[in-house]
Amino acid sequence: MLSKKDIVCPENLLNLAKTRGPAKAVIVNAVKSVSIESAKQAVDANLIIPVFIGDKSIIEKNAKQLNWDISKYEIINEPDENSTAPIAAKLASEGKVKIIVKGHIHTDVLMKAVLKRDLNLIGKKRLSHIWHMTLEKNDKPFIITDGALNVLPKLETKMHILKNAIDFVNRIGIEKPKVSVLSATEEVLDSMPSSLEANELTRRAKEEGLNAEVFGPMAFDNSVSERAAQIKGIKNVVAGNTDILLVPNVETGNALVKMMIFFMGACAAGVVVGGKVPVVITSRADDTQARLASMAAAVVAL
Repeated sequence: MLSKKDIVCPENLLNLAKTRGPAKAVIVNAVKSVSIESAKQAVDANLIIPVFIGDKSIIEKNAKQLNWDISKYEIINEPDENSTAPIAAKLASEGKVKIIVKGHIHTDVLMKAVLKRDLNLIGKKRLSHIWHMTLEKNDKPFIITDGALNVLPKLETKMHILKNAIDFVNRIGIEKPKVSVLSATEEVLDSMPSSLEANELTRRAKEEGLNAEVFGPMAFDNSVSERAAQIKGIKNVVAGNTDILLVPNVETGNALVKMMIFFMGACAAGVVVGGKVPVVITSRADDTQARLASMAAAVVAL
């Protein structure tokens, strides 16, 4: 059942990012070869100017194995994994880098450093994570949010997530996105809290005049399949034509994304938005194409 398809970085996202780069990006604990290789690909694509943090000897060894001369790039020697994140966050706070890229480090350790109030990397917006999903190199993307950062977001947080996602898709050329607020039903049921919140988000989006078509609650099949929506008699502009899927909790989004990766060979470009700098959060199991796509998404999000 696992896909054997090669994961491909989407060309439309890559080409858009090329017009806006290169941006200075810090690679946090860049001690694994996959971090160096993806950074090289991003440099070759003119997306980033890297700053490496981690054990200098290991970073240089991995670069040498790729026949990549990194002598002209800054390397901050810090052998302790957990100490690399505060250094990266401070660089971003001081405006010395524009993007933070997760290397071989736990997400919670990295984000704890980013979220320190005294660094002023977060403002009035709530940070949220966006997955830019594609299967082929010229696919129109499918956006899933939030499947990595906000665990069980309340209504107010979901409004931030929604607005962050709309802003991101505007940057990739979708002027008025169609947003499905996911539940397990199209009915508003007291027994299903996600349906109640989806209904309220739909109402508030209209009330606030957001530049998007927002509808919920909506089940997944009716969000992505016009046929399923027609059979069930669901008639709205979002049904079967969703650009952004707003999930009820992190488990839903994370599971959906990982199923698309492992069963379909999807390329998942992941980036945290809403703060002073985009933060690229990839799984340590992600390959170089997904990492490259994530850095492209971060450049677009600037």
